[in-house]
Amino acid sequence: MYTVAQLIGGVWGAGGEGGELVVHDPADGSPVTTVPVATADEVAKAVEAARGAAAEWAGTAPAERAAALHRAADAVEAAADELAQATTAEMGKPLDDARGGVAAGIGTLRQYAELGPMRGGRTLHGAPSALDFMAAEPRGVVAAITPWNDPVAVSCGLLGAALVTGNVVLYKPSERTPATGWLLARALDQALPAGVLSLLTGGAEVGAALAGQEVDVVAHVGSTATGRAIAAAGARTGAKVLLENGGSDPLVVDAGVDPIWAAEQAALGCFANAGQICVAVERIYVHRDVAEDFVDALVERAEALAVGPGRDRKTQLGPLVDRRHRDHVHGQVTAAVADGARVRTGGTLPDGPGAFYPATVVSDCRHEMALVREETFGPVAPVVVVDSFSEGLRCAADSPYGLAATVLTGSMSHAHRAWRELPVGTVKVNAVFGGAPGGAAQPRRGSGQGFGYGPELLDEFSTMKAVHIEAPGGGHW
Repeated sequence: MYTVAQLIGGVWGAGGEGGELVVHDPADGSPVTTVPVATADEVAKAVEAARGAAAEWAGTAPAERAAALHRAADAVEAAADELAQATTAEMGKPLDDARGGVAAGIGTLRQYAELGPMRGGRTLHGAPSALDFMAAEPRGVVAAITPWNDPVAVSCGLLGAALVTGNVVLYKPSERTPATGWLLARALDQALPAGVLSLLTGGAEVGAALAGQEVDVVAHVGSTATGRAIAAAGARTGAKVLLENGGSDPLVVDAGVDPIWAAEQAALGCFANAGQICVAVERIYVHRDVAEDFVDALVERAEALAVGPGRDRKTQLGPLVDRRHRDHVHGQVTAAVADGARVRTGGTLPDGPGAFYPATVVSDCRHEMALVREETFGPVAPVVVVDSFSEGLRCAADSPYGLAATVLTGSMSHAHRAWRELPVGTVKVNAVFGGAPGGAAQPRRGSGQGFGYGPELLDEFSTMKAVHIEAPGGGHW
């Protein structure tokens, strides 16, 4: 069992008068974590303490902040195995995948440690007797509210960028992965001055209390519904709001592509991390010319994935985060079948403990079905057959979300049409995952706002000040 403690104003073990939560292992239902719940008063005190620490950290030289972040990355690396094991125990990610998420987080911390001191303002060309420039400054107090599906990688992105730009951070990890957040905060705190990082734990009520405080930035990765509530809170307080929220990312399979290769890409996009990835493939539009062979190959790949209670925790397909979420996923599949879709494989609730759900392929879907239109966040591949690339592109663009999209095509003109016409933050051609280091995108519509990741995230956590200095009396210096 992990016993989580909060960090408020540089003091570990502070607060927690709001009661206690227990997190259960989604593989077998056993309790793994006890976590204190912060009260609204404790949240307010944490914000006040952070405000008191903000000026000194903002005044620290950028190179010193970067060095501290490098030391923090070293501390996270030393705790990597423990972090991976906690992630697996709390949300079910297979251990190898959990280790990959921790490694990605460490890399992100080091990236921001390198980029932070390199940023600067710019000189303006004004009167010869004056000095005009623009200087970047930290925004102040950042509330970072992070998700459970890749807790270390996502948290390191937000925390690293906010800290290296001179902000103090109030960190609220998901109530489904609080021990992972606690272990990460312990590692980071070793390298930071007291008060620069605080850890607040608990459920949605704690996140809502934090978003409603007089902070300068609220950065949230999670559901669209929560993101909209945070945006409304930011409108009341004046905080800048950064959101990466839900999605229903499409995959368009063009005519003429190898259906076996396309099925491999689709299986990776739909089933990695049991479909619990922000940019997972959640709907597939496949050209009629290759549809039959594509679906047959996708079914074969789904059936090859190991899943179920009692499996080695290195299995390719771990459990969903909890049974409530599994019920949501299965409910969408069941509704689609009732509306005329056909389950080709999967689609059943396994016997035994845990929140496992098999890799599921659903054919004969229509674009208007809830399974296609809404976010599923599970290992489900709904397939819609289209008669042209234009139809696939049109359906892919027709969504309340705008996170990412993938197109598999051998046509360069179709590739260019895709990135120009798809109203999403990220377009991937011929690979469901991947991209150069430093890439950043702005999600759209129900998927959020503001840059996530990349060098641009440093700008999001900074504010620019224009400065005009003249010689006294209008003379010369």
